[in-house]
Amino acid sequence: MKKDKFVLFCCWIIGIVLLIKFVPKNKLRHAVVPFMFKQVITWLFGLIVVEKGLIKYPVREFKKAYKGSFSFEYFLYPVLCTLFNLYYPGKGSRLLKFAYLNIFSGIPTILEVFIKKYTNLIKYRKWQWYLSYSTMGITYYLSRMFYRWFFKVKDIAS
Repeated sequence: MKKDKFVLFCCWIIGIVLLIKFVPKNKLRHAVVPFMFKQVITWLFGLIVVEKGLIKYPVREFKKAYKGSFSFEYFLYPVLCTLFNLYYPGKGSRLLKFAYLNIFSGIPTILEVFIKKYTNLIKYRKWQWYLSYSTMGITYYLSRMFYRWFFKVKDIAS
């Protein structure tokens, strides 16, 4: 139990440090939009996955209010989505954009697999790592489409 709480604490510290270090003050407005958009999407996906019994979160912050993981779904994943959008290589090649999306989907998936294996924070029931990878990739892509629409950004492949 202590290890689980420590991991959750580390997630918050890492998320806060990432926001402070990598979100410039002049980009705060550009950071809030993907952060909140990802919260909405992860709430929807997280609710479906937990209610269908695909994933279980034995140790969580709000045991009576929400069956999902508040730290991951409402904070850490939105932080990563914010950085994904702020540093997206809009003028890069399609290959670079594809690699960027896969890196941002792959690293959290790898961390999730380790957390699943060594803690009680997440338990897969009828779920596999590649489903996490896919849903993260899809939600990053959707957040990018929303970000582009909201801020009238044109991504140009070179």
